[in-house]
Amino acid sequence: MPETAQPVIALIYDFDGTLSPGNMQEFSFIKALDMTAEEFWSKSNKLTRNNDANGILCYMKLMLDEARHKEISLKRESFQRFGREVEFYPGVAEWFSLVNGYGRAKGVTVRHYINSSGLKEMIEGTSIAGEFENIYACSFLYDVDGKAVWPAVAVDFTTKTQFLFKINKGISSVSDNSEVNRYMREEERPVPFRRMIYFGDGQTDIPCMKMVRQNGGHSIAVYDPASAEKRRAAERLILEERVNFVCPADYREGGETYNVVTTIIDKVKYDYEFEQLLKKHREAAELEA
Repeated sequence: MPETAQPVIALIYDFDGTLSPGNMQEFSFIKALDMTAEEFWSKSNKLTRNNDANGILCYMKLMLDEARHKEISLKRESFQRFGREVEFYPGVAEWFSLVNGYGRAKGVTVRHYINSSGLKEMIEGTSIAGEFENIYACSFLYDVDGKAVWPAVAVDFTTKTQFLFKINKGISSVSDNSEVNRYMREEERPVPFRRMIYFGDGQTDIPCMKMVRQNGGHSIAVYDPASAEKRRAAERLILEERVNFVCPADYREGGETYNVVTTIIDKVKYDYEFEQLLKKHREAAELEA
């Protein structure tokens, strides 16, 4: 798919701690288990350590085990209902239409993606689910009765990087490994890395944030404005040259995050026009040669 006259800019978000102040399971699912968040994650971490296992797979198994024990429905619709209770940082609900409108005014197309170690089914139940071109996240396999029985996709910090290449090449399928490895010339890729903006808050985002930054895109480490500790952790990422910007997780118009993103959009537009100018002059010279 060749580039069009209107460049596409991909805004790619982690979810927990980036768009939402906390892990999505904590707003209602863990409460329904009659557990505290500390109890649930302590149990998940213990399962991980004792079995030298993948932490994402362990939390997914624990969700299934505890839900069965407490006779909570394991159907997709049940997880989506829990997703409706997820809360967001200030401005998130209005953010997408705000940035889309700014992009249109500048002559660019803005697309939004989720790249998360959280649960896809819960994200699908949130009020913002329809804003995303694709949701890359953990998910379950379901049996003939529609009940979750096994992890289908587990997304950890290394798995996240493959989804950047899927976005880069315009591949929506998680299971398609052949297309993502097929050679594609840079100018044919729908979303070059230099037109990506990655939002993340923690350790699982570092490989993606660094990859986007190193390939000419822009990475933003967001932090909970109420936490000085999280701010310091985010600032370390910029000092270690893993991200370009550090912003509070406040998505309201006129805030730091808004100003950074709109400035990046301006830069991408000008860079694109400059590339087109270079291309025009090169093609003219080739015709004369």
